[in-house]
Amino acid sequence: MTFVPHELEILGFEKRSELALPLYLATVSAGFPSPAEDYIDKRLDLNEHLVRHPEATFFVRVQGHSMADAGIAPGDILVVDRAATAVSGSIVIAAVDGELTVKRLRTSRGRVILAPENPDYAPTEVGPEQSFEVWGVVTYIIHKAVPRP
Repeated sequence: MTFVPHELEILGFEKRSELALPLYLATVSAGFPSPAEDYIDKRLDLNEHLVRHPEATFFVRVQGHSMADAGIAPGDILVVDRAATAVSGSIVIAAVDGELTVKRLRTSRGRVILAPENPDYAPTEVGPEQSFEVWGVVTYIIHKAVPRP
């Protein structure tokens, strides 16, 4: 069976080089600004920070608004770990009848429900006649900060 992405664009992980960027010891206040400390605590490689299992990690770009209340918007890139264990409450990439989707996994009494995080969308109960597979657990959401008007 060929899986056709419905609301996701799949991107592979390839660590080509390390890029260690400065990580400042000072925290950033979301309230009134305070003077920043002017020294670097250590260097941060985002590959090291975002990817726990390189051989089992892939990325997907989101299309659609079904996970808006979980902070996932169209164009966001999700870091997905196939080695992580999906439990009830995890945000997962799942294949249902050949279509990929990102939803919150809910399991109870043998039932599997893929729940959106937007009240405009209905949850989907996965029936026994459907093909279903969890492709991986979303571990990070990467999105661009958008300035407000």
